[in-house]
Amino acid sequence: MEQLVKNFKELLSLTPLDFKRYLYSEVAWGDRMTGIVGPRGVGKTTMILQYIKENLAADETLYVQADDIYFANHTLIELADEFSKNRGKYLFIDEIHKYAGWSQALKSIYDYFPQMKIVFTGSSILDILKGSADLSRRALMFKMQGLSFREYLILFHNIEVEKYSLQDILSHKTDNFPVRHPLPLFKDYLRRGYYPFAVNDAMFLHRLKQVIIQTLETDIPIYANMNVATGKKLGKLLKIISQSVPFKPSFTKIAAMLSASRNNIDDYCHFLEQAGLIMQLRDMGEGIGQLGKVDKVYIDNTNLIYALAEEMPNIGNIRETFFFNQMRVNNKVYRSPKGDFNINNITFEVGGKRKTQEQIKNLKNAYIVKDDIEYGCQNVLPLWAFGLNY
Repeated sequence: MEQLVKNFKELLSLTPLDFKRYLYSEVAWGDRMTGIVGPRGVGKTTMILQYIKENLAADETLYVQADDIYFANHTLIELADEFSKNRGKYLFIDEIHKYAGWSQALKSIYDYFPQMKIVFTGSSILDILKGSADLSRRALMFKMQGLSFREYLILFHNIEVEKYSLQDILSHKTDNFPVRHPLPLFKDYLRRGYYPFAVNDAMFLHRLKQVIIQTLETDIPIYANMNVATGKKLGKLLKIISQSVPFKPSFTKIAAMLSASRNNIDDYCHFLEQAGLIMQLRDMGEGIGQLGKVDKVYIDNTNLIYALAEEMPNIGNIRETFFFNQMRVNNKVYRSPKGDFNINNITFEVGGKRKTQEQIKNLKNAYIVKDDIEYGCQNVLPLWAFGLNY
């Protein structure tokens, strides 16, 4: 365990504290067991190391990576036992999905070491409710997504911007934005601002493509128990979606293109969505908690669109993807029967600066969201402002 402690302290010494993700203040760090899930590259590891560095005593705390070579000859239970005997109180386990039998191991640690608090991170595809052990009543779960436009401004440009609620945005309170001309920064964000590792990284696009490959070839197949051939079909499906504007699913046609069963396509899309590679826009369900029919499928964020594109991406797709991606964190976003999106029974139609009121002219509670404008007026809102919601 000495090497684990050494590795942990070295990582801690290199952890910056100047910027923290939106989820930092929302996580229940003091709970008995807390899980943080999210796609690769969104900053989960840095966030938990920041919390340790700011709040916990190093001699009572241990951070480990679940795929460390240590676990070739030891189990998580053995680690927790030794750590407990050395007066350990706070155990942080990173990338838990890489540890075989993770759910049973977490349950055992929770049950056998009641004095210990556990925080773990995992791939967003990791479904705690479907683990082999009953963790749903033990672990409090939080989901993390990539940078908002607001967070990008802070991390990339040191521009402090407050959060704006949806109502603030609708009321044009973002007119007090501290940047006189936000559009150049917004365009840069769309290309490279969603993942924190893009800061000062000239190889960002290459690294992002590696994230996509690792998610498709490692994370999803391992979790879903897929073979290599099925994993390749996921890649083909992602490519089909990325070339659409946006994609309206016809699962029968997709199945024929992939030489796959029609019944499997729903599962493929589900795994891609959980892994943070696509978003599925649904109708409002019939009852409480019911998921509606999928109306459109989008690539998860605009950075992924540029990474997957073989030519210049469709600008309409970029705009809708940004709006959906940014607003889903704090709002339930559904398909609108008249416009593009429905949030809290408010209709939003997204387009360029020449977008007219025609599509929403008979609707009482509706807004036009325009790209390429700096400020809005009445029911016209700038697209970039919706990136300040978290």
